[in-house]
Amino acid sequence: MPLQNRVDPFGAIHAVPERGLFTGNRGIIHDPETKTLLRKRWALPAWIICVCQFRRVRREPMGRNRPGGKAGWTELFFLDEVTALAAGHRPCFFCQRKRATEFVERFGEAFGIAEPRAPMVDKRLHKERLASGGRPPAVAAPELGGLPDGTMIAQGDAAYALRAGTVRKWSFAGYSNPIAFDRFASSSLRLLTPATTIAVLRQGFAGVWHPTVDA
Repeated sequence: MPLQNRVDPFGAIHAVPERGLFTGNRGIIHDPETKTLLRKRWALPAWIICVCQFRRVRREPMGRNRPGGKAGWTELFFLDEVTALAAGHRPCFFCQRKRATEFVERFGEAFGIAEPRAPMVDKRLHKERLASGGRPPAVAAPELGGLPDGTMIAQGDAAYALRAGTVRKWSFAGYSNPIAFDRFASSSLRLLTPATTIAVLRQGFAGVWHPTVDA
């Protein structure tokens, strides 16, 4: 039976078979004895995105991965980086230093900060991400063309990603075929990707997509 550690673009955590391309964490939020989540859904304001393979390190998901048999950080999994960014995570400085450095530098460019630091990013994201209490703003269909690729929106309980002037419906298995913006002309839409991350995307940071987006 799958563990409850797969994250959707809303930031919610599910138990589904699909694992995805990236892992990451929000601190220790599981019981290693039962391999189930605690009631809390984050332990730290730094929500990060990690690669699944790094320096031959092997971990037991939701196990005891710290010295002395203690629980380590809770491994979460994402379809792709675009999904993780929408959920309010950002690249890890340990296993993705180059990506993380670029993300923070683009953040500095976006907000005119001469010496940006990761905690600055985390503080802003923690106020904006849906899963930590943020309130995603509404967005109208005519505004979609002005948003950068990799932005994710919601129509009810369904999530969509913007790419090359079209919209792709998201699922744990991948993306749908392209959908024209005008299909959402009379829809009530919300932005899922935090405003801070959208600003970073506008500065040229490009999230990694699941291969199904080009299938």
